[in-house]
Amino acid sequence: MPGLLCCGALLCAPLTAMAMGSAPDSMTEQQRFAAERTQLINTVELEVYQTRDYLGFDRLRPTIAKALRRVPREQFVPRYLRGEAYGNYPLPIGDGQTISQPYIVAVMTHLANVAAGDHVYELGTGSGYQAAVLAEMGAEVYSVEIVPELAQRAAATLRALGYGNAHVRAGDGYLGWPEAAPFDAMLVTAAHPEIPQPLVEQLKVGGRLVMPLGGRDAIQQLTVLEKQPDGRLTQRQLLPVRFVPVTGPEAARRDAWP
Repeated sequence: MPGLLCCGALLCAPLTAMAMGSAPDSMTEQQRFAAERTQLINTVELEVYQTRDYLGFDRLRPTIAKALRRVPREQFVPRYLRGEAYGNYPLPIGDGQTISQPYIVAVMTHLANVAAGDHVYELGTGSGYQAAVLAEMGAEVYSVEIVPELAQRAAATLRALGYGNAHVRAGDGYLGWPEAAPFDAMLVTAAHPEIPQPLVEQLKVGGRLVMPLGGRDAIQQLTVLEKQPDGRLTQRQLLPVRFVPVTGPEAARRDAWP
C-alpha cells in the first residue's frame, strides 16, 4: 500500500533545496519558475508510475502534463511561499485552507477523464489552481468556494491569467451549481463520509465524480464514481489520502462524521 498522500492538509515535509534542484543565479525569476515547473512534472510523473498498481494507469495523459507545464502555480500561493510553489506538497493559502499537492491535482484530473469542451464542476475552489489546470485543458469550469475571501481572490487570479472559462462563486459547494448542470465530470477537493446527492443528480450519465470519502480524523479513500444509465454509481476506491473536510450548512446538516 502506498504511504498516506497529503492533499488538503500540511502532512508532507518540504523537499530540500537539493531535492528540488538549484537554479543558476543568472536565471530570471520566471526562468527559475519554468525550470522548477518542468522538474515538478517529472516528479509527479514518477510518483504516478510508482503508484500505478493502485491508480490503474502508469502515466498522465499528455494534455494534463501540458496544462501543469503552462499553469503558473506561483500565482496561486501567498507571495512569501512562492519559493516553494513547485514542491510536490500542499501549502497554506489562508483561512485554514491549502493548495493541494500537485500529484493529487494531476491524478484527480486524470481520473475524472476531463477533455476539452467538458463542463466540469469543482467543490472547493481554494486558491483556484485546480480550476486553472482544468481551464488550461479547455474545460468549462464551475467552481464553488465556501470562504468568500478565497473565492474572490481565486476569481481575481484566474481572471488576471486569462482563464475566462473558469467561473467561481462563493457558496455552499455541497449543493453544486444547478443552472450549469449537467456536468461531464466533478471534482470534490474536500472529504466527507457521504457522496453529496445534489452532485449525483447534476452529473451526466457516463460522467465521473472524484472525491475523498471518509471521516474527519480518519484516513480517507480517494474514490472514483461513475454514473450508470439507470442512475446508479459504480465506485472504485484507489488511494489513502487526507483532505480537509467539506464545510458549509448542507454538509453540517448531513454531518455523518464517525
